Amino acid sequence: MKRGFRFGCILLLVAGGLSPTGCRGPQAKNPPVALDRSRLEMFQGGITRGDKTRKAIALAFTGHGFAEGGETILNELDRHHAKASFFFTGVFLTNSTFQPLVKRIAADGHYFSVHSDQHLLYCSWDKERKTLVTREEFRSDLERNFQRYAQLKLKPHAGRYFIPPFEHYNREIVDWAGELGFTVINYTPGTRSNADYTGEADKNFASSQVIFDSILKREQSDPHGLNGFILLLHIGSGPGRSDKFHARFGELLDVLAAKGYEFVRVDELLESKGNP
Repeated sequence: MKRGFRFGCILLLVAGGLSPTGCRGPQAKNPPVALDRSRLEMFQGGITRGDKTRKAIALAFTGHGFAEGGETILNELDRHHAKASFFFTGVFLTNSTFQPLVKRIAADGHYFSVHSDQHLLYCSWDKERKTLVTREEFRSDLERNFQRYAQLKLKPHAGRYFIPPFEHYNREIVDWAGELGFTVINYTPGTRSNADYTGEADKNFASSQVIFDSILKREQSDPHGLNGFILLLHIGSGPGRSDKFHARFGELLDVLAAKGYEFVRVDELLESKGNP
């Protein structure tokens, strides 16, 4: 598969957002914030966990076709004076029903960024993880995704941390994202939180109780607890799931807050407080 492409005038992610440029190629005006990667866990070049010495969790939500949990999630975050991070596709952002929710996320000071415009599968599911898109397809899709945010005229701009669709990627995708100023991140493995989208008819269905218990079990069994965790959930699961995990979200926050955890944005989790 041909990988090469020619850059034209594109939008680039710089200093937390994308800005117009007429350059040949993705050259950020300001370099990304330097990360102390010695304190981070990585997989395939993407960041999967923050500093394990810090009792902080980044709650990360992705959204594509559904958002029935949105209001409950935001209300519970507000009740705990907590911040979270949201990653939406272009399909999500162009759904007029979801746009008030997106605007509230921005107004409430949560982090928000891209999740692929059309929710593309970037690489194969086997061990080889063969790239399934061209470099141009990847760039164009990501650029369109960010433009959807620009059309909503949100302030501040969308951020530069990026959760790939299906939470599935390889090192080539990480490199391409880096050329555009994005840093790939993913959920911390070890819980079933990312299965909250599964429906009762799915073979991989995980009930809300199973998900809830898996999070607490990991907290108890990991020598670092959930320190530095990127805990992935979905803002909606659709009609195929009646056992909605967002109904337990407030309870989860209550339990983890009682254990002393702080709920922070992904940029706050991954970047030292001394960085801009």
